[in-house]
Amino acid sequence: MASNSWFTLFLLVFVLSVFAVDKNNFKTCEQSSFCRRLRGITEGESKYMLDLETLQVGEDTIEAKLINVEADIPFKFSLTAISGNIFRLQVDEVSPLYPRYRPQNALKGEPQVTKLEVLDRNKESITVRSGNNKVAVYSKPFKLEFFEKEQLVSVVNGRGLFKFEHYRSKPKENDEEGEAQQTDEDPGAWEENFKSHHDSKPRGPSAVGVDVAFPGAIRIYGLPEHADSLALRTTGSGGLEPYRLYNLDVFEYEMDSTMALYGAVPVVYAHSPKGTVGVFWHNSAETWVDIKNSKDGNVMSSIVNLVSGTKTDNSVEAHFMSESGVIDMFVLMGPKPKDAIRQYASLTGVAPLPQFYTLGYHQCRWNYNDEDDVTNVVENFDAHDLPVDVMWLDIEYTDGKKYFTWDPIKFAHPDVMINNLTATGRKLVIIIDPHIKREAGYFLHEDALANDYYVKNKDGSVYEGWCWPGSSSYLDFYDPKTVDYYKGLYALDKFKGTTHDVYIWNDMNEPSVFNGPEVTMPKDCVHFGGLEHREVHNEFALKQVIPTYEGLIQRSNHRRPFILSRGHFSGSQRYVTIWTGDNAAEWSHLAASFPMCLSEAIGGISFCGADIGGFFNNPDTELLQRWYQAGIWLPFYRAHAHIDTRRREPYLFNEDVRNRIRTALRLRYAHLPLWYTLFWEHEITGDPVIRPLFYQYPDDANVVDIDKELLVGSSILALVISEPGISTTNVYLPGGFSEYWYDIEDFKLYPGTGVYNLPASLDKNIAFYRGGSIIPRKDRPRRAASLMHNDPFSLYVALDSKKSASGTLYLDDYQSFEYKNNKKYLYIHFDFKENTLTSKLIDKTDYPTKEWIERVVILGPPSGIKGAKLTSKSLGTVELETSYDGEERTLTVRKPGVSVREPFSIKLY
Repeated sequence: MASNSWFTLFLLVFVLSVFAVDKNNFKTCEQSSFCRRLRGITEGESKYMLDLETLQVGEDTIEAKLINVEADIPFKFSLTAISGNIFRLQVDEVSPLYPRYRPQNALKGEPQVTKLEVLDRNKESITVRSGNNKVAVYSKPFKLEFFEKEQLVSVVNGRGLFKFEHYRSKPKENDEEGEAQQTDEDPGAWEENFKSHHDSKPRGPSAVGVDVAFPGAIRIYGLPEHADSLALRTTGSGGLEPYRLYNLDVFEYEMDSTMALYGAVPVVYAHSPKGTVGVFWHNSAETWVDIKNSKDGNVMSSIVNLVSGTKTDNSVEAHFMSESGVIDMFVLMGPKPKDAIRQYASLTGVAPLPQFYTLGYHQCRWNYNDEDDVTNVVENFDAHDLPVDVMWLDIEYTDGKKYFTWDPIKFAHPDVMINNLTATGRKLVIIIDPHIKREAGYFLHEDALANDYYVKNKDGSVYEGWCWPGSSSYLDFYDPKTVDYYKGLYALDKFKGTTHDVYIWNDMNEPSVFNGPEVTMPKDCVHFGGLEHREVHNEFALKQVIPTYEGLIQRSNHRRPFILSRGHFSGSQRYVTIWTGDNAAEWSHLAASFPMCLSEAIGGISFCGADIGGFFNNPDTELLQRWYQAGIWLPFYRAHAHIDTRRREPYLFNEDVRNRIRTALRLRYAHLPLWYTLFWEHEITGDPVIRPLFYQYPDDANVVDIDKELLVGSSILALVISEPGISTTNVYLPGGFSEYWYDIEDFKLYPGTGVYNLPASLDKNIAFYRGGSIIPRKDRPRRAASLMHNDPFSLYVALDSKKSASGTLYLDDYQSFEYKNNKKYLYIHFDFKENTLTSKLIDKTDYPTKEWIERVVILGPPSGIKGAKLTSKSLGTVELETSYDGEERTLTVRKPGVSVREPFSIKLY
């Protein structure tokens, strides 16, 4: 992203000097006034009482006044039953000086309520029930206990850390006699400095927070995005900071850190083999979360001593602390991981089915130099028989870093370049950032000034910051007229040179401001409607990508949009793909790619990946090859590199390296039908596309800390090899003796009995098919996914210990909304039992595909099979050829030749 100009070189040096993860450039909790205040509350001394005399009971909600007894301030309290085993707890001011902000777009819509029944009511408490769940609400001390059936699973404010700072007038510094007033308030409550930056806090302190305990839980997960383990660690011990959720541009972020990164998804899941319960903290302001786990040493005597005398072996706790907003939290009652994660998806939505090509391989760097460079890269992929679906352009394609323009010399004929790409089956993605260059004559800047589209300073003037173009201002996506204008910029007649095959990368949208406090926008900036930036910061990226998505819909309403976003928040999954940002060519960053994306997946954002090879620095060939192999098993599969790195396109390496990368790429492409099916099922059910082992094996305590393995759906287990120079590696295969796992390459069978030490040469892709699965593949090598649409399927039938298996396949036209609008799709169920494979349609729909079944490969097959018979309506009964491999690990049924559109059976005999 840097040109040869002196200014850009200076800017790059400036940015690099600011970052390189100098922690001094980013706040600690102690340096944040609101975190310091809320973390300093004394346990067990809650100043809040629920006035049950004001209680009102409705069909789905109870309401009452919650009183700050010390300040005599009333609040509105409500508890609502939400469909699907969810409770919603809300607290707001009764008569605030300023409206308290609630995020606008995290929820997919207003949640559907359900019946709430009162079980018991007295002067001290009220107990209500919804379905199998109940909640006991206590007046003084104010506390809520949540029960799944009769099991206590969560306690809100059990430690008395609830806090709601009401808006109020700033106290005078002197009394009427001129004497200085004494105050117990934190010195940063009304204004705050960090380094050279001043936060004026014109509305004063407005923080909210509460503690939530999970009795019986042994681990807690969630809170993406952090470069840390999947299981959250106890904070406070050993100096570990609370997990911070505050979207920031952190250059070369470090591993094993609770520091804020590019995204903020405030959801947690507390888990034990007995059950899982979650909490979604619906707040878009800066948030810190303290975690305590009684298994992590002697961090606390026992949380549950505060819970009505109940004793359990273990408990975990989360203490949520946000700078502003209201308390709006959803308790996800589970009781299994799948249930809790689906409950969260029911609130914030799911990723829409992507186009098929997006699941292929993406090639990117900062920057491809010109049109010839783009063409040469694609030609070299073809010459070396390496598949690729998407070429990417970083900011140097623009005319002087002015978005929605093209460099008039390097990219003088973009439409020709794009048409040449699409003629080979490829697409183009280009970057569009939220900062707008302040240059006279630049149409976008002139329009923004003339029509008042920019974010403002606290005094009402247009805010200016520094980013890649130099002096920049930022479009205000909270202003409806700005949103309408921005959507129109993607029209083909507006963004000249683009076509329907050009898609978008919204980067730097935390937002990144090189000279701003903590490299972002000042909190006292003002958005449309008088919103302070502090209230909406974590939502800003989501507010940008929504009009991008809608703009692409307006441009090409028959094509599903593809957008990559770095900044993200709850609900972003409804619009974008995300990635783990500016990682480095280090083994630790490769290792972190699995837990980081798994954390995002259980946080609703399945379409996640990490830059293959690392964005910064130069990977050696061993690291690069391992990264290509591991990256197969993340939904977003893209290589990307910094402008100062050596070129590392796969064809540039020796034959051995090229062969291994080619093998990895082909393995990825062979499984595209499975990936596509899983994204369809994610849209229908909310199930993550990739899953941690505890999701599928919730009763197995051995998997709770495993995050270097993942599951693709329920049918593939994959491992990331993240150490150099090894020849063997350990892998944990769960499920016990009755669970079978088949090596994905040689089909050797391993019972799920625990840890295996397996060969791990550079030529080995370590992954396993789960017995009981039927995996659809397309095994014919192609140069792009778009060229695979009519290719036949191979079905890999991995038999379980009972010699049975099942699986699904979804297909449509792979690019349009016809699957939604006119039910133009096929959703197929395959089942194998009693030596017979059957196929039938799950939904009564149709799509006139030419795809057919080319072969069936049975893993762990029955012995003594001599042949097979196919029966279908169109073909009648047909004899098929069968053959075992040399070790009888597989049985192949050749050329059934039947269309996937019609039901069929194949009987082995």
